[in-house]
Amino acid sequence: MARCDQCGNDYDKTFEVKVAEETYTFDSFECAIQKLAPTCPHCGCRIIGHGVEQDDIIYCCAHCAAEEGASALTDRAP
Repeated sequence: MARCDQCGNDYDKTFEVKVAEETYTFDSFECAIQKLAPTCPHCGCRIIGHGVEQDDIIYCCAHCAAEEGASALTDRAP
């Protein structure tokens, strides 16, 4: 069994996520999202989709970006 890096649960069905050179262990997708997903600077929600960016700031949507004054957004979706 392994321990979740987010909640500390010792669980027999954990999985690992590698980000850059760091490897994390989680017991659920919820914990992985809570630990790794960026937070929208306008509304505070976790960004689990593509989001939109400007100057290395990631927003959950175009509305939140506009509310923060972003005017040159980049969408990384193909």
